Amino acid sequence: MTGNLFPQSPFCSQLSGALLLLALVQWSGLVQAGCDDPPARRVNWLRCDKPGADLRGADLREAVLTQANLVNAQLAGGRLNNADLGGAALSGADFTGATLSDARLVSAKLERAVFTGANLAGARLDRGVLTEANLSGADLSGAGLYQVDLHGANLAGAKLAKANLAQANLTSAQLPNADLSGAVLSRSVLENAVLTGANLPGAKLDGASLLDADFTGANLAGATLANARIDGARFTDAKLDSTTWSDRRRCQPASVGECR
Repeated sequence: MTGNLFPQSPFCSQLSGALLLLALVQWSGLVQAGCDDPPARRVNWLRCDKPGADLRGADLREAVLTQANLVNAQLAGGRLNNADLGGAALSGADFTGATLSDARLVSAKLERAVFTGANLAGARLDRGVLTEANLSGADLSGAGLYQVDLHGANLAGAKLAKANLAQANLTSAQLPNADLSGAVLSRSVLENAVLTGANLPGAKLDGASLLDADFTGANLAGATLANARIDGARFTDAKLDSTTWSDRRRCQPASVGECR
């Protein structure tokens, strides 16, 4: 036996088509960006053009700001928890004291952006561009910073415990007194970086380029530097207790300034 066992009537076909059209209209209305909408929780500013916008203290939690133009925007004290800023243009934006915990900033352009004292715990900044950004005192605990560009960035006193900075560019970055305990810095570039007094117990720096980096007074107890390039790096008074050195030998307990 051949043919359609359940033939569809013209009425059913028309009804199905109408329902599909209605669903598509409703869906497009939901995803359409409301660029003129005021700042609010869950606002949709997808690809909206808002350079220099004054959004200080705004509630933008769970907002959709994907690929938006917010160059030089004022976002100090703003609440952007779980907001999506993926691919957004945020060069020169001011996030001083803002909350961006668990926010998504993947591939965002953040050159010279200011995050002083901001909360970025658990945020995703993978492949973001943060050259010369100011993140001093910022909380980036557990943040995703894979292949991020932090060339010349200021991370003095920043909290980066258990952050993923694998293959990150930290050339000439300032990290004095930063907390990098348990952080992943595998194959990252820290050439000429300043990590004086930084806390790096258990950090993974295997395969990293540490040429001329300054670890004076840093805590590298239990850290891994296997196959790292350390030419010209300074470890004066650095704690190297049970550190895995660049040649894969384990430093003796209580080693200071030199792997013994």
